[in-house]
Amino acid sequence: MKIYTRTGDGGDTGLFDGTRVPKNDPRVDAYGDVDELNAWLGFVRASMTDSRLSGMLEHIQRDLFALGARLADPSHKIAGRVTKAAITPDDIARLEGWIDSLESELPPLRRFILAGGSAGGAALHVARTVCRRAERAIVGLGPDAAEPDLLVYINRLSDLLFVMGRSANRQSGAVEIEW
Repeated sequence: MKIYTRTGDGGDTGLFDGTRVPKNDPRVDAYGDVDELNAWLGFVRASMTDSRLSGMLEHIQRDLFALGARLADPSHKIAGRVTKAAITPDDIARLEGWIDSLESELPPLRRFILAGGSAGGAALHVARTVCRRAERAIVGLGPDAAEPDLLVYINRLSDLLFVMGRSANRQSGAVEIEW
């Protein structure tokens, strides 16, 4: 399979169901933001020395491919049996478990903190903001444009990325700067 198809040379792209839409379509923006988030998480993983956080991030990257596939499928043509392209309540519960586990190792927050710290922690804070942008883009598609679990997942993920950023900073010895 070639990487180029020439089908998008006119400024449009194909969704999973074969529909052609402009590349600036809100749905394309939404899954593009998810793709950017995935790339940021790959960047973070490349600089991570903590195998636990790295393993979590790899799992999340796989989930984000599924989430992006669902967003690129407005007609819901992806077969239900394609489980790797699904986001379920179990996936959301997994994120919540990771949040709880990581938070139990951190001092409680008393004030807002500035993004930054170690390279990995700072990159996780950037990823968190990209995640929030993706969330806004999904919400902007309208209430029936995406499965509810996709929105819950992306909302919970931004919380996890914040906690992961704090965890990475703590592990590296970076001090949290309060606002």
